[in-house]
Amino acid sequence: MLRVRKSAVGWAVALAVTAAGLTPASPAAARPQPAPTIDWRPCATDTSAECGTLSLPVDWNRPRGERFDLSLARRVADPATREGALVFGPGGPGDSGVDRVVNGSSRFSADLRARFDIVSFDPRGTGGSHPVVCARALLARQPQLIADQAQFDAVLTTNALLRADCRARTGALYDHVDTTSAARDLDAVRAALGERQLTFHGSSYGTLLGQRYAELYPDRVRAMVLEAAMDHSLGTRAFLDTQAVTAEGAFDEFLAWCARSADCVLHGRDIRASWAGLHARAERGSLTDPDRAGAPLAPFELSRLAHKKLYDTWRWPELAEWIVRLEGTATTPSARSLADEAVAAYPFAVFCQDWSLPVRDHREYVGHLRRAARLAPDLRYPPALFALVTCLGTPTPVANPQHRLRVHTDVPLLLAATVHDPASGYGWARNVARQLGRHGALLTYQGWGHGSYSSSPCVKRVVDSYLIDQVVPSRGASCPAIEPEV
Repeated sequence: MLRVRKSAVGWAVALAVTAAGLTPASPAAARPQPAPTIDWRPCATDTSAECGTLSLPVDWNRPRGERFDLSLARRVADPATREGALVFGPGGPGDSGVDRVVNGSSRFSADLRARFDIVSFDPRGTGGSHPVVCARALLARQPQLIADQAQFDAVLTTNALLRADCRARTGALYDHVDTTSAARDLDAVRAALGERQLTFHGSSYGTLLGQRYAELYPDRVRAMVLEAAMDHSLGTRAFLDTQAVTAEGAFDEFLAWCARSADCVLHGRDIRASWAGLHARAERGSLTDPDRAGAPLAPFELSRLAHKKLYDTWRWPELAEWIVRLEGTATTPSARSLADEAVAAYPFAVFCQDWSLPVRDHREYVGHLRRAARLAPDLRYPPALFALVTCLGTPTPVANPQHRLRVHTDVPLLLAATVHDPASGYGWARNVARQLGRHGALLTYQGWGHGSYSSSPCVKRVVDSYLIDQVVPSRGASCPAIEPEV
């Protein structure tokens, strides 16, 4: 184990960041400004937590222009043991950090909660922080998969209409929900909390927020955990391929568990053959979802729902039972009821401002589909395929495009990665670690699931030691797998 020692971050670092083409904080934002404030009050749903808002610029390049309110929540540490504030970066995109603090702050250990106020927020454009809203009818017109060139062209048209509709309904913030803007929000939160440096734990999509913050404000990072890290350096093909391989690997692990565990209701059966049969029914349009009143279950949705059930090992028995119920569903699907509301929140808008995943035409799109099916013959439609559809035609350059990380923090960022993570693949974490070099440290959990802090006491101990005492694990640090419990 290595205890961090501070070193100077000189002008050469700022020069290197600028030369690399990364956008530094605007001069107006960089000049000393009056410290923002948060008016903390007891939360309506749980008065033991505090909720508040922070007024922030819609466009950080125009700090005196239009503003919005960022929604936050916190649980205060014991004053006798308090050392500072720990800010949690929620995933998604679209997860609510406010809800995490009010209803799920126990994910952090009692020791961390005694030492740090646990603080989080709904990122701009989501939840209680001026959410992006769009016409539900336009959102419903986005297909899960694109069948031909005519539909490809129709998606381009629909997406252009959707962007215009979202912008008209949401206002100026719609064009500023990217993670670079969110990183500047995060620094304003740090200042409003009275913290000289940021102590941060980001999960899944929240790791992009941490990475971007560390690039923009390297000298303001006290400690930063990136759990289930995303790799924001990948182009269209690499992004799809890595997610396909990751999803299929997780499904393989589920099958291996069923083969060795009598607690799996599919134990002793040829699950791959059963799954192939369900896929064939989905392709024919004769598969329905037992959890949604007989709603039709299309091939993409079949893969997506199964993939989601792989996120936590405690859901593996549920996945096995779901497959059994799917096999017994009726072959005549009922009509899906439509929601009455004319508009719907669209938190995925941030993704299209963080990622440029261009596809020229339907021929190239089909090539991606076929390659994904070869890499993932069971879960042949990785969720990333829908990202291509919903972001198709997004004007470029996007606000926060993919790039290799340029991080020069005093303290190494701690990557907590799971070997069999079904969503944020272990390969992503390894590639991020390579980009960070000596400014990163990789902690490997040898088990399963999307994330590891809550599932591995070993990971929890190492992460707590890092966040509390800035003790960095040694190179090659690893925690053993814990067999799934049912």
